[in-house]
Amino acid sequence: MKRIVNWINIRLILMLCLVVFLFSFTSNRNEKRKLAKIDVVFVGENNLFIKSETVNKLLIENMNNRLAIEKDKLDLNKLERILDSNAMIDESDVFVSIDGVLKAVVKQKTPVARVVDEFESFYIDYKGGKMPLSDNFTARVPLISGTINKKHEEKLAQLFCAIYEDDFLKKNIIAIQIMPNASLKMFNRNYDYQIDFGSMRNFEAKFKSYKAFFQKAVLDSTLYKYKKIDLRFTKQVVCTK
Repeated sequence: MKRIVNWINIRLILMLCLVVFLFSFTSNRNEKRKLAKIDVVFVGENNLFIKSETVNKLLIENMNNRLAIEKDKLDLNKLERILDSNAMIDESDVFVSIDGVLKAVVKQKTPVARVVDEFESFYIDYKGGKMPLSDNFTARVPLISGTINKKHEEKLAQLFCAIYEDDFLKKNIIAIQIMPNASLKMFNRNYDYQIDFGSMRNFEAKFKSYKAFFQKAVLDSTLYKYKKIDLRFTKQVVCTK
């Protein structure tokens, strides 16, 4: 009986050694495999501010222009850092599939406003960062004029995001002028009136008041009569004909 037990144990050990050997052999062959191709996948926005060819080129350049490189010699973290440093890219994930394809999953930055002045023009992205314009696509976001004071950058970014996230405001507000005292004037897409928004304080409540006013005024066709909509006072909308 003892011999039978020992023989079973020996067989189990041999089988385990065989499995470990086969796994190591397969893994080693897989790591030594050459890359088959590069596949770039964009997630999120459908409109591309950066082309897949540009991402492809960045990857190849940082692989010393060699696609025929062994998988175990790739620095995937470095490739991700290179992509993430691009001004159009928010974040990326670079990995090699089982069949030897180098995959780059790329999430672009999301522009929420476009700053326009006599010196330069650029987007402000969803995180409040600076994003260059693209030759491939122009985002339909509010045009921002005036000086953005560093003191108000964060609050302005929050306000731009609030407009971007709201379907009504996104379609309605086409331009914002930042005045020297940091108060805001906004302009509507379909009507001639100007919105005197005032400071950014309580901007969520001001937008709520404006939306409620608009929905009521559009029903009785009075929007065309107004020259200015004053939102400077919270929970109060003052109209000038």
